[in-house]
Order: sequence, then C-alpha cells, then structure tokens
Amino acid sequence: MTEPNPNTTDLPDINVSKDGDIADHRRPLLQAAKTGGIGIAVLTVLSLIGWGAARDLEGIWGVLIGAAIGGGFVLATVGVVLITAHTTPTNTLIVVLGTWLLKILVVLVVLAVLKRYDFYDNTALAVTIILAMVVGLATETLGILRTTTTYVG
Repeated sequence: MTEPNPNTTDLPDINVSKDGDIADHRRPLLQAAKTGGIGIAVLTVLSLIGWGAARDLEGIWGVLIGAAIGGGFVLATVGVVLITAHTTPTNTLIVVLGTWLLKILVVLVVLAVLKRYDFYDNTALAVTIILAMVVGLATETLGILRTTTTYVG
C-alpha cells in the first residue's frame, strides 16, 4: 500500500466542486440556460410593469409575446446544443444551423400572423424582442464565463 503524499493532502479534488462535477462539459451550457432564463424572466417582469403602465393591456400583450419570441429564440439554441452535447461536433453544427433556420422561419410566420391583429402594442413587442435577445445572450455569456470547468491544455 502506498501512503498519501503529504504535499497534496490539502489540495481540493479538481474533478469535484460544491455544485457538481467540473469535468462535465455541459456545465457551462446548463449555467447559461439558468442565467439566461433568470435574466429574461427579470426583463419580462420589468417590461410588464413599464409597458403595462404606459400602454395598458396592449403593452402587456406586446411584452408577453415579445419575451416569448426573443427569449425562446435565444434559449432554444442552448437547449439544442445541450441535446446534441454527446454527439460529434459536426452533428451539433448541423443541428444548430438547421434549428436556427427553423427558428427564423417560425418567427417570420408568427410575426406575419400577428400583423393581422391589433390586440398588442407593436412598439412593446419590438422593444421586448430585442431586449430579450440582448439580455438572454448577455446573461448566458456571463453564465458561461463564470462556470468553473476542468481545462487541460
């Protein structure tokens, strides 16, 4: 039997942290989904307060639809990458690009259908879509950058 090296007894295990296995390559994506979802939820609540006060029920509908479109667009990409995390990089790339085109098509169809109706505020919808995408991307990026992972290089 070998005795433990006294020089390494105080070092933490590099494969395990307080919140799980840092060797799991999906951790940054899971953290991105979590922080992105929280960021979009906070934006939605603040937008509901602001646009609801400014434009009443039409503003509220614009915010809800805009947050669903913008937030869904951004968070769907993280979901697709997580689903394909155990496939080859080529398969992941094909699926991500294919679903990106599908998301664009869905957004265009939804906006074309919504154009016929007037129950929502156009400005609230547009501003919320843009802000949801920006906030979602920013918070996902922060989530990824702040995630501890094992790096071998």
